[in-house]
Amino acid sequence: MKLEDLKHAGLKQWIDEVVVLTKPENVVIADGSKTQYDSLVREMIDSGLAIELNKEKKPGGIAFFSDPSDVARVENRTYIASATKEAAGPTNNWIDPTQLKETMKGLYDGCMKGRTLYVIPFSMGPVGSNIAKIGVEITDSAYVVTNMMIMTRVGLPVLEVLGSNGEYVQCLHSVGKPLADGESDEGKWPCAPLDKKYISHFPETRQIWSYGSGYGGNALLGKKCLALRIASVIARDEGWLAEHMLILKITSPEGKKKYIAAAFPSACGKTNLAMLVPTIKDWKVETIGDDIAWMKFGADGKLYAINPEAGFFGVAPGTSLDSNPNAIHSLRENSIFTNCAVTEDNDVWWEGIGYDAPSELIDWKMNKWTQDKKNKEQAPASHPNARFTAPAGQCPSIASEWEDPNGVPIDAILFGGRRPHTIPLVHQARDWNHGVFLGSIVGSEITAAALDLKAGTIRRDPFAMLPFCGYNMGEYFQHWINIGKTHGQDNLPKIFYVNWFRKTDSGKWLWPGFGENSRVLKWVFEACDGTAKTQDTPIGVMPTIDAIDRPEGVSDEDMAELLKVDVKGWLDEVSDIRANHYPKFGEKLPTELAQMLDVMENNLTSTK
Repeated sequence: MKLEDLKHAGLKQWIDEVVVLTKPENVVIADGSKTQYDSLVREMIDSGLAIELNKEKKPGGIAFFSDPSDVARVENRTYIASATKEAAGPTNNWIDPTQLKETMKGLYDGCMKGRTLYVIPFSMGPVGSNIAKIGVEITDSAYVVTNMMIMTRVGLPVLEVLGSNGEYVQCLHSVGKPLADGESDEGKWPCAPLDKKYISHFPETRQIWSYGSGYGGNALLGKKCLALRIASVIARDEGWLAEHMLILKITSPEGKKKYIAAAFPSACGKTNLAMLVPTIKDWKVETIGDDIAWMKFGADGKLYAINPEAGFFGVAPGTSLDSNPNAIHSLRENSIFTNCAVTEDNDVWWEGIGYDAPSELIDWKMNKWTQDKKNKEQAPASHPNARFTAPAGQCPSIASEWEDPNGVPIDAILFGGRRPHTIPLVHQARDWNHGVFLGSIVGSEITAAALDLKAGTIRRDPFAMLPFCGYNMGEYFQHWINIGKTHGQDNLPKIFYVNWFRKTDSGKWLWPGFGENSRVLKWVFEACDGTAKTQDTPIGVMPTIDAIDRPEGVSDEDMAELLKVDVKGWLDEVSDIRANHYPKFGEKLPTELAQMLDVMENNLTSTK
């Protein structure tokens, strides 16, 4: 398809404006075809940017090594450029939108010289779904195009739905490295220096401008940028929810089905839970989505969710046949690997893959690497945030409904994170507002998915949306409370808080996790049905000591610790929330949440 064939006059005008500004060598429209995908892959392999993987071990697979400065989201270079600073709120980086656009136009001027400008029309969600939204990304990166072809629905059917005057989100991206006449990247990952990277969102005008990074979350603009930061604003305005949540389907031995959404910070086990293989006999878990849920209320009053993505952009290290067999099977072909180590026979390897490294590897910094188990300080062969991009349709556990344009009805919502102490294995909110309160106080250990934060420390990450909410988070809390007021308790999902990551003081895991988490999901299933064994506690509704089928190796003492209400630990949580967390939101903090904090403190104090 050629530029002049576009039916949408507004889209064509925008592309023309970007061409004049960025000065590319040529323009290509992504049609979503396998032919075009294969051609782009071949170009990147021939240029030395991509490595073709072993056709027997990873057919259709390619690997990339990024620049060491471009390996993760850069939160301190990510901006919500709303009309006012208050609209962005205390948890976002704000720059005046007029000022930011002037700065970025200066960077964009001539930034695509010597490169191809690609136009990517894409649908977040099944094409034509009433929950889906359309975006158009302009980029100068073939890496971005191929990843977007896996992660979203790209091509001509999207343009058909868009028609001559349909709405779309403008997404402009450049790696920020123009080429002089005759110059090439010489096989090196193109990007700009860190202080020239910008990942900018303009909520009122529904625009995303990204410059200087080629890494996934900064460059695949359908992902966190559109699906969460801009979509959260659209969802607030239109009365729905755009959330950092997996969606799974669980089926009991009797054939009864429930759908669960779950919000965990990045690298806290979302993908593992979404693709979980149950250890409980005759229970079945299937995957709808592993990262993002868009949820709207249907005509029957229930909350329905779609996975707006079409692929998985998963963290590779730690993914193995033991931890997540369905992910391993999903990425065995037609997948893209970024910053994983590459073996001599052109396969990929990473720490935690489940077997020792072959004799010699090329590590993610493109150096020769040999495993030395005696050296605890040895730098890893794969970057801790190394990624795989795999088509969701290849996942063995994918549910038949995963592309249903109407979505699936959500019965339960889980919140959680990595907490070695205090937070029990599972507890349930007493009602919707209590569930919003639990979501608002989520805390988790920081992971390698955020480049500019210290791994291992705890930060509050409300709803697992701290880096992804596109507006004032106090207003975001209020939006959730308003949803409850508008829709009736009977139609709303039940809300739970889970923590698979409890440890003893000596560092031993109290709960085995992975497939054994199906035992907690079973209790959640029963709680939704009103058949679970429960007890009321100062922090909410909890399982009785015998309510959860116990896995092998979890002792009576372990289970008691997992389901204990640590009064001192929770009072410390209350103090931290009251002193350091809730004050950030000032007058925007809903009174309902402040009241919930008082209630929990009173409940805990009365049990001392």
